[in-house]
Amino acid sequence: MKNLIRLLNENKSVNDYRIAEKKTLSYELFFVHKKLETVRSTDTAAASVTVYVDHDGKRGDSTFSYHASMTEEEITEKIKAAAYRASLSSNQPYGLPEGGEYEKILPGNVKDHDPIKLGAMIADAVYAADTEEGGSINALEIFIYNDTTTVINSKGVNKTQKGSRVMIEAIPTFTDEKQSVELYEDYRFTEFDAAKITAEIKEKMKEVKDRCTAKKPGVPLTVDVMLRPKEIESLMRELSYDLGYASVYMHANLHKIGDDLQPGDCADKITLIRKGAILGSERSAFFDEDGLDLTDTAIIENGVVKANFGSSRFGQYLGVEHPTGNLPCMQLLPGTMKTPEGPFIECVSMSGIQLDLYNDYIGGEIRLAYYFDGEKTYPVTGITMSGKLSEVLAKLRMSEKTDISGAYEGPVSLLLKDMAVL
Repeated sequence: MKNLIRLLNENKSVNDYRIAEKKTLSYELFFVHKKLETVRSTDTAAASVTVYVDHDGKRGDSTFSYHASMTEEEITEKIKAAAYRASLSSNQPYGLPEGGEYEKILPGNVKDHDPIKLGAMIADAVYAADTEEGGSINALEIFIYNDTTTVINSKGVNKTQKGSRVMIEAIPTFTDEKQSVELYEDYRFTEFDAAKITAEIKEKMKEVKDRCTAKKPGVPLTVDVMLRPKEIESLMRELSYDLGYASVYMHANLHKIGDDLQPGDCADKITLIRKGAILGSERSAFFDEDGLDLTDTAIIENGVVKANFGSSRFGQYLGVEHPTGNLPCMQLLPGTMKTPEGPFIECVSMSGIQLDLYNDYIGGEIRLAYYFDGEKTYPVTGITMSGKLSEVLAKLRMSEKTDISGAYEGPVSLLLKDMAVL
């Protein structure tokens, strides 16, 4: 690293530079059914170097990959080639974040466990859910990672964050006399909770069984549709992209500060906070890819747009004095809903939320859901939903209960009123 920095400083064509390095130690377990087939450990490092060249009142940049095995001659040639490429691109001038040196530990209890013992406890928690008659977990893969991320730049930034995380990949399967159905489960966390893992996998075992018996309901329907955290995160992320500095700078945003997204008094009002870190989320960070410290920011409060967020570069373009940084996590404050009233469809598996702000559209394909018709609940499949986004937001309901899923912390249920189902 010292040689790399020296060689960057020696190239007079380079005005600024940024080095981003990630080192990962892993402990990995691979099961087929309940038999441990393979145990593997890896030690990897990857780094990217971005050089910035100022020319003709503009700023260009170019990035190359750096490996510790590279010779000085190879590094010198990489820097020279990157500087030339940067001289061919022309962006509006912007500065890099300045100063700041520290090493911090990201929140989470995974780091407190020995990886070998933790892997065994995770496997036990997963297989404790394998109790469904006719069901099984065909495959299970457990990945325990210890990451060290460092950003160094020519303006004095030298920041490191360390964190530990787990990824579980499981294939719950159900087989009857007619067919065999599989589901893929990808579960990630930084807080180990055996009971929560068992509950998560047990729910998936039930869902894969219900997938075998699910049928398409009589359609068309106009009915409330309830989303779970994965889809809620996707919906809120799509809404927040519209409020990013880059969208505003490129005039691609529909909404601006002061706009009321939920006029009237029929909805649980959205308060959405973009955050750097959430306890339990593997996406948590203290700084972004530029080495800029992250500042938690409420971008929507009580249904009204309050702020924008984003990178240092686009913040500077908009004249923002203190850019927030690229905030990876989000917190949605809970609503007032306890139990939905009347018929509703609860989505379990979707192809993804489809959002078109300019055409005022929200929709998506529903692959598995539970339909409560007012009297009984049964699994359904093969349907799609659609609605007018503005009308949906105006009548939105959110649960009091919250949970953490991916980079999202917020209500476990979100109700979209009066959706068209086909």
